[in-house]
Amino acid sequence: MTDSAWTRTRRFSAAAAFALAGVLLVYSLRGIDWRHAAAVVTRASPSLLALAVVISTTTLFLRAVRWRVLLTAEGSIGIVSAFRATAAGYFANNFLPARAGELVRAYLVSSSASLDGGFVLTTALAERVADAIVLALLSAAILFAMPSPPGWFAGAARPAAVAGLLGAGAIAVVPLLEPVLLRLAKRLPLPASVDGRVAAIVGGIARGLRSFHDAKRLTGFFLLTAVIWGLDAAGAVVGASALGLRLPLSAAFLLIAGLSLGSALPSTPGYVGIYQFVAVTVLTPFGFSRSDAIAFILVAQALMYLVVGVWGGMALATIRTAPRSTDR
Repeated sequence: MTDSAWTRTRRFSAAAAFALAGVLLVYSLRGIDWRHAAAVVTRASPSLLALAVVISTTTLFLRAVRWRVLLTAEGSIGIVSAFRATAAGYFANNFLPARAGELVRAYLVSSSASLDGGFVLTTALAERVADAIVLALLSAAILFAMPSPPGWFAGAARPAAVAGLLGAGAIAVVPLLEPVLLRLAKRLPLPASVDGRVAAIVGGIARGLRSFHDAKRLTGFFLLTAVIWGLDAAGAVVGASALGLRLPLSAAFLLIAGLSLGSALPSTPGYVGIYQFVAVTVLTPFGFSRSDAIAFILVAQALMYLVVGVWGGMALATIRTAPRSTDR
């Protein structure tokens, strides 16, 4: 792709993201009682908000530990280095478009731990896919268990389960097809230098997905995933309680699933529009008013910016002076 074509693609993607954010914001903020929303925010409990921040910080650290489980399939990387890269990546995701944070954290790890960039980036993206699989299946289970799923949830359970199973199948099968993919790549009419690069990319992707194929590593990864999403749901419940709102645990899981899956859409920095839309559509069937839902998600986003901003900012400030990753 030429530079001009790449520039046009980026401009189109940015335009689509801002257009989507605008449409979703108009829908989400329609009919909001801003006085009521402000009253909900101003009565927030500082101690419960502080607890939500602690929970969010803990899950950020556990995400770094979980990613390290995959990375150790190819080499050694310290927990501190993994946490720095994870925090910096989440920081970038919140302030840059197109999920650029995945590239940031992959670059930081591959450059500090001498790991292949394609392998590292694949583990980062596969981690996201695994999250989507877990959340899709969990959401489907919750929806199937509900006597009458509210609103658009009624038709969401089966597609969510199918999508989750397809994703799991891809992680299981793609590494087994590496020889076939390499043969197909060699048949492409490409210069020798480009052909070698394509082979390296295919190999890195296969090795990254193959990191899930070790039973011990897979078990550790999904145990940590269960803890992470359990804490995230608990944090949402605590955050709602801080505002005097009651959020059922099942609704909290559906909310974080919607936020996670929605973040895969073309988005502006900070997922403006998408988060508001998900909050309104997920929470109102559970008794939240639209104003309550907007108040809740605005506070949740502010806490997210605080946690990611502090740890990500510190990570970026220290990354240049950090020693080569040997810490454990």
